[in-house]
Amino acid sequence: MTTLDDTTWPLERGKPMRILVVAQDTYSEALQNVRLVLALSTMLHGIGVGNMLPSWVRMVCVDINPAVVTKLADRGSSQTIGIVTDVGLFLHRLAQRLKG
Repeated sequence: MTTLDDTTWPLERGKPMRILVVAQDTYSEALQNVRLVLALSTMLHGIGVGNMLPSWVRMVCVDINPAVVTKLADRGSSQTIGIVTDVGLFLHRLAQRLKG
């Protein structure tokens, strides 16, 4: 597994592209065999991950900003569910439900 720690960070010519490629490869590796992705208050990561997911993977986007939820839902994936709420409240309620 390649991690961002394995790369060098100086902004020499070509280095930023290498960092992006390593980041995308790392995400791709981490997303193998997932069936559900929770995007919690992270619009850019959510969009990036959503664009890398197969169409059958469900994605739940939770954010207090309705524009973020709409952006992720509007990217054309029918498997995305948007929830507009405070992420802390969402996680608290989710933990309660999972405990039974």
